Amino acid sequence: MNAAVKISRIDPTDWYVGLKNPTLQLMIYGQNVRDAEVSVDYPNVRIDSIARLDSPNYLLVYLNLSGAQPGEMTLKIGKQKVKYLLKQREMSGDKRMGFTNADVLYMLMPDRFASSGKYTAAKAAKQLGKTMNKYVVDRKQPSLRHGGDLEGIRQHLDYFNELGVTALWFTPVLENNSPDNEAGYSTYHGYATTDYYRVDPRFGTNQEYRQLADEAHAKGLKIVMDMIFNHCGFEHPWVTDMPSKDWFNTPEWLSEPEGLKALGRNPMTGLNDGSKAGKSKYLQTSYKLTPVKDPYASEVDLKETVDGWFVPTMPDLNQRNPHVMTYLIQNSIWWIETVGIDGIRMDTYPYADAKGMARWMKTLDDEYPNFNVVGETWVTEPAYTAAWQKDSKLSKENSYLKTVMDFSFFDKLSQAKNEETDPWWNGLNRLYNSFVYDYLYENPNNVMAFIDNHDTDRFLGNGKDTLALKQALALLLTVKRIPQLYYGTEILMNGTKEVTDGNVRKDFPGGFPGDKKNCFTAEGRTKAENDMFNWLSNILHWRNGNETIIRGMQKQFIPYNGIYVVARSWHRNNVVTILNGTSKPATLEIARYAELIENQTEATDITTGRTVSLKKDIKLRPRQTMILEF
Repeated sequence: MNAAVKISRIDPTDWYVGLKNPTLQLMIYGQNVRDAEVSVDYPNVRIDSIARLDSPNYLLVYLNLSGAQPGEMTLKIGKQKVKYLLKQREMSGDKRMGFTNADVLYMLMPDRFASSGKYTAAKAAKQLGKTMNKYVVDRKQPSLRHGGDLEGIRQHLDYFNELGVTALWFTPVLENNSPDNEAGYSTYHGYATTDYYRVDPRFGTNQEYRQLADEAHAKGLKIVMDMIFNHCGFEHPWVTDMPSKDWFNTPEWLSEPEGLKALGRNPMTGLNDGSKAGKSKYLQTSYKLTPVKDPYASEVDLKETVDGWFVPTMPDLNQRNPHVMTYLIQNSIWWIETVGIDGIRMDTYPYADAKGMARWMKTLDDEYPNFNVVGETWVTEPAYTAAWQKDSKLSKENSYLKTVMDFSFFDKLSQAKNEETDPWWNGLNRLYNSFVYDYLYENPNNVMAFIDNHDTDRFLGNGKDTLALKQALALLLTVKRIPQLYYGTEILMNGTKEVTDGNVRKDFPGGFPGDKKNCFTAEGRTKAENDMFNWLSNILHWRNGNETIIRGMQKQFIPYNGIYVVARSWHRNNVVTILNGTSKPATLEIARYAELIENQTEATDITTGRTVSLKKDIKLRPRQTMILEF
C-alpha cells in the first residue's frame, strides 16, 4: 500500500511556530494516502493523532508544535519524504490591530475596479499550473468577468488616500476556477472558492496580494479580507472526491445519475427548473435566517436554513464536522500571518453552524485580541443582529463575533429616502426608531453600517439624487457605527438589481485600459462628480482621528418639523448632524436643542466650512444636510 502512495498536496502549504494553539492539522492529498504510515523528524514536533477519512485519497495528521522553532521539517508519508516549512511569525497576535469605528471601510470588487492588463487568460492558466475552466472576459456582459486584478488596485492606492477612507474591503480574492455557464454567468464575484490557499490567478499571485497589503499599510490603509465558510465552489476537489461522507451538508443528490443536469447551473439564481428539483434529494436553503434565532423554530425550517445549499453550484460545508472547521480556522490564521490582513468580513454568517463559527471566533479572539471580524447577518431587525454580537445577553451561547452588519440602518434608510418625514413613522423617523434599539447591542461601536453594497441596489438607484445621498452619507459618517462605503458612490455610480446583480457592480471608470473616462482624477470627472467627490472627501478627512466621532456619546432627537438631529459629544466638543427630511424649507428651532448648545453662539458647518449662528433659528433648504461642530 505504501509504495502506491503519491502525495499531490498538503494544506496548509506552510505554517507558523509560536501560536498559542500548538496544534497543526495537515490535510494530505494523494492517491491511496489514507492508510499510509506517517512519521516526523523535527525537534519538538510530534504527531498527536491521525484521522483516516472515508476517501482513500486524504489523510489528516494532527501535529503538536509546542516548543518548535522555525525551519524545514521532514515528514515521512509511506515511503515518500516531504519537506514542510515552519516559519517565524512577524509579530505576536496581540500586536495585530483590526479595523474599528475610527475607520471607514471602502468596499470594492477586484474584477470590476481596476485592471493592470497583466493577467491574460494564458498567463492566468500558466500561473495556476493547470487548465483553467472555460471562461470569457467581456466587459459588455454584466455577469461575466471584466478583468480587474490586484495590481490594478495597487496602482490606485493614492486615490483612496485622496478620498479619505482608511480600510479596503475586497470581495473574495481566492481562486474561483468555475466555468462560465451557458446562461452567461460566471463566478467573477469570488464567492465560489476552489482553492483556499491561492489567490485567483486572474487577480494575481499570493505574493502580489502581500505586496498590495504592504503598500496599503505604508499609506495608512488597512486590508479586510472577505471569506466564506458556509460553502465552497463546485469545482473544489472536495466535491468530486469527498474526504468524508459528512464533509458537506445534504450531499446525497451528488450521487444521483442526473446530477447537475437535473438542476441547472446558474450560480446567480440557483435552480433553472424548480419542477425538476422536486424529484431530487437536493436541499435548497430557504434564505430565511430567522429560524436560527427563533425559539419556536421547526426542525424543517432550521434544516433548510443551515443545511440547505446556497445555490447548486456552491456546496454547503458542514461546520459540525470538527475536521472541516479546523481546516477553515487554520486557513483564516494562515492569511492573517502570511499577508498581514487587518480584518475579515465573513459572508453568509448565520447560514453556517453557529457552534462551529463560535469556535472559530473564540480561537481568533484568543490569538488576536485586537483583530476584528464582521459577520454578514442579513435580517433587518436590530434584535436579531444584536443577538449575534460577542457577549450578547440576548443569546444563550456566545458567538464571540465582535462586529455585526446593520441591515436595519440600510433598510430604514432605503425606505426613508423616498418619503417625507412626518410627525410619526415615515421618513427619517425610521432611522430614529432604529437607533432606539441600540440598547440591545453589547457594543454599538462594533456595528457596521452601510447605505448600499454589492448585494443591494445602489443608493442612487437609477437616478442621481445627491440631496438624499448627502443625507445618507452624513448620517453614516457621524453616528456610533463603523461606516462602510461602496466603491463609486463618491462619483455618483448608480444601478439596480432588477435585471442582474452585475448592474450594481459596474466597472469603475478609468480603471481599465482603453477607458475613455477616468474618474480617478479630477480632470476626468464631471462637475457633478467632482462636487460629490469633494463633499465626501472633505467629511472623510475631517472624520479621520476625530475623537468626538470615535469616542463621543450619542444623543438623538425625535424628528420635529421634519428635521432629524443626531449629536455626538466628547468632553466639551460637539458634532451635530441636522437633516431636513422634507422636500420643503424648514426651520430648526434653536431653543429646542438648548441642552446641546448651552452657551455656544456659533458653529462651523463641516459640509461648507461656513460659520453658523446659534443665537437664532436656522433656516434649512429642502433636504438640506448640515454637520455642525462647536
